[in-house]
Amino acid sequence: MYHITASNPGKDDTITIAVCSGLLGLTAMLLVYAWCNYNYRPIRAKNLTWTTLIYCATVLWFIGNLVTNNHVRLVGVWSNCKLWILWFRVLFVYVFATMTIVRFYALDRVFNQKKPFTRRSSLISGAIILSFNVTYCLVNQLISSSLTLEYVPDLEACKITMAFRIAAISIQWLLWGACGVLIFRLRNIQSSFNEFRESVAIFLVIIGLLTETSVTNLHYEYYVFEKKRRIQKTYVDVVASVLVIWLFIGYPVYKSIFDRESYEQMWLERLAKDGPGNTYDCSNPQGTTAYAKMDENTDSGFNNSQVNYNGKGINSAYMNNHRPFGDDPFNIESGMSTHVPYNDNLLPMALRNNIHNPLLNSPSLFGGNYSNSHPDGRHVI
Repeated sequence: MYHITASNPGKDDTITIAVCSGLLGLTAMLLVYAWCNYNYRPIRAKNLTWTTLIYCATVLWFIGNLVTNNHVRLVGVWSNCKLWILWFRVLFVYVFATMTIVRFYALDRVFNQKKPFTRRSSLISGAIILSFNVTYCLVNQLISSSLTLEYVPDLEACKITMAFRIAAISIQWLLWGACGVLIFRLRNIQSSFNEFRESVAIFLVIIGLLTETSVTNLHYEYYVFEKKRRIQKTYVDVVASVLVIWLFIGYPVYKSIFDRESYEQMWLERLAKDGPGNTYDCSNPQGTTAYAKMDENTDSGFNNSQVNYNGKGINSAYMNNHRPFGDDPFNIESGMSTHVPYNDNLLPMALRNNIHNPLLNSPSLFGGNYSNSHPDGRHVI
């Protein structure tokens, strides 16, 4: 019918499934370790919730690839082409892309727009992602199979029309193009988070993946019947998507294992040296930024213990005499009781899943109001 010799799934396909499952399992272990060490600040700054959701999208994308790339015999439940290709492969490729965009948008909102990325912002972003992707899949579900996807019993394979391929790949290029714009906007954010370099690396990985996907799907229309090409396609998809996750959190996890305390100490000092005042408008106490300048006439003892980020730098003698959080870099309360250059509020709200500990007498990100005075003289939110 198609003038090709079909190669049925065999031992090599099984090995491919096993190897890719191993890579996904190793990445799952990375995420589990990261969650178990969530209080380690360099890890906490990486927005584990969104990174975990991106990983889940990767797993479901891989399941869709089993049918899309003919690694299993398409009989019985596997013969439902629209279910596995549209609702698994295509849907979660888009979810992967849009979740990555939201992760970069959170950074853009905090560092460039100087606005908080709250739980509400996160939920709204999630709802938009879900609506966009589900709507696209519903439309294609309702369109005739002859125009999108259909099962060919004689070949035990799914036929994907060229129009559907072009539309699906074009949307991917648009999504990652938008991601590229956000990455460009992040070029001047604080170096403590290394987000720009990581983002560029991720973008290059994805551009390579998209190029390979475009060539494979548009030039080799029936690649799924060629064992080498379909195995190559699956490996490229899994390796690229897993590499994105490792680029997100791999380095801080590595440091937490082999250089835990000294790296966190260095990370916090570098964060202080970067000066959040250079990123946020700390001079406006009414602003809804993560770092609000305190009233000079209130809590003077506490104010005097803080580094002046509105100045041109950090006093080096001060840094030499006062280590962050005392002798124990994980003892926040001990550190806050001494004169230290920074505290837990230095982590951007967007990257801490809305963990909010406002400075004394500073405006809250949620209410926009100052703290109230407690009967014993303390300031509470």
